[in-house]
Amino acid sequence: MSQNYVIVGTGVAGVAAAESIHRQDPSGNILLIGNEPHNFYSRPGLAYYLTGELPEKQLFLPQTQPFRTIQARVTAVDPHNRRVTLDNGQQLPFDKLLLATGSQAVQLALPGADLEGVVKLDNLDDARRILKLCKRAKRAIVVGGGITALELAEGLRARNVKTTYLLRSNRYWRSVLDETEAQIVEERLRHDGVQLRHNCQLAQIIGKKGKVAAVETTTGEQFKADIVAIAVGVRPNLELAKSLELKIDRGILVDEYLQTSIPNIFAAGDVAQVFDPFSGQAVLDTLWPTARAQGATAGLNMAGARHPYKKEVALNVTRLTGLTTAIIGAAGQNIADDDIVGIVRGESEAWQQLPDSIVAQSHFEINRIRLMLGRKRLRGALVMGDQKLTHPLHQLIAHQTDIT
Repeated sequence: MSQNYVIVGTGVAGVAAAESIHRQDPSGNILLIGNEPHNFYSRPGLAYYLTGELPEKQLFLPQTQPFRTIQARVTAVDPHNRRVTLDNGQQLPFDKLLLATGSQAVQLALPGADLEGVVKLDNLDDARRILKLCKRAKRAIVVGGGITALELAEGLRARNVKTTYLLRSNRYWRSVLDETEAQIVEERLRHDGVQLRHNCQLAQIIGKKGKVAAVETTTGEQFKADIVAIAVGVRPNLELAKSLELKIDRGILVDEYLQTSIPNIFAAGDVAQVFDPFSGQAVLDTLWPTARAQGATAGLNMAGARHPYKKEVALNVTRLTGLTTAIIGAAGQNIADDDIVGIVRGESEAWQQLPDSIVAQSHFEINRIRLMLGRKRLRGALVMGDQKLTHPLHQLIAHQTDIT
């Protein structure tokens, strides 16, 4: 008798799980359920769509197998009778269930936060909304920290919108970048025409006829704006997990097979909190490659394999103001970043450790390497600019090579 596999979430973790299940159990019935109205697309590609470097059609990614997908919201799960209930009242059976519900942008509880023109960058519809607003907008304010805030600032400026970036702290992304790295990013932003204001906290968004007109800071300073873009972090979507009374910390706690505290229910992606052997803690990641790897492993185990998930060293190769930057392992500064409420999309909690560091830098062009040192092993690295050393450094860190 064919097994019924239900996957809640149609992002990269859910699709990777479906592909693994199909390879392991070709006769299984695989159903993906999600709110996303679009076919599978690249979330990291949205930044390049905003700047105009990538056309929308190139965001969509091929799936190796046709899976049944329905657009709906799961409102309840009955683990005893193994059924999920949808928002239209329909009930569907499952033998194995995967929660790959992802995360969503944190919303600031400020006066005016619901005005037209207040935007985030969580999904394709958000990006479309921003591009539509940019056709008439003259001024924009960006609030937040991390990769997404930078993507918003760069995207808005690329669309010829005068952009001011408000940072509550004294530099950009304090929890990951050191002072010099932040300075490099900020100088490049200014060169591209983005105005930066440090130690500047938003108090309210001022509207006119239901639309954004300006913002006011806690010191009473006002900035005119047609768009206010907010990126202060993301939070895992834990509503279903809480209703099931699964073991939860900051995310859904899973074992080495990515199974939750209830048998036959698994979790993967942004919502899963997985043990990190390098830090010795259960951590959250919002990294696309990590979500894909977790989904693939969860799918194997749902289909009957006993395949432990081996968390790789956290690695993200991103672009900061045109500079390719790789962040590997424990590369953070262990400093609270006032601009960020939750974990930032494109980040791993494993980065935020505090080993000693040394820096090698070329002063003739922007090529910078920062190595985080343990007593016997490299704990992490940040490589900005030339990426030739990223792979060997990643291997040294991943294999915990003795460097003494």
